[in-house]
Amino acid sequence: MASHRLERIDGLIQRELSLLIAHKVKDQRIQQASVSVTKVSTTQDLKQATVYVSIFGDDEEKKQVLAALAKAAGFLRSEIGKILKTHSTPALIFKLDDSVEYGMHIDNILKGLHESGQVSAQLPSEDDF
Repeated sequence: MASHRLERIDGLIQRELSLLIAHKVKDQRIQQASVSVTKVSTTQDLKQATVYVSIFGDDEEKKQVLAALAKAAGFLRSEIGKILKTHSTPALIFKLDDSVEYGMHIDNILKGLHESGQVSAQLPSEDDF
């Protein structure tokens, strides 16, 4: 039962953080970057929430955006606290999620192999998923 509750809380935090980052955070480093919240994982005691974000840009931009998010964590936590109907609001810890970039990299490798004739099997299209 508790895991279902945590899943709902994680989903709510993810959705609200996405909106807050896009519309309320004033830091230029965040506004100029393409940031998306890919996953939130909250501890059982609701003291911490690890927020996985995907940031498109070079390594320096990613580092700067993560620093800006860490700086805005207090503001974001207070805004989440206004929405979340729990006794405590979890501290937000931001981590980089590079799975989207990794998937795109693998996709490009497979397309290159297919185009060069090294792979004879038909690659699945997006409709296959």
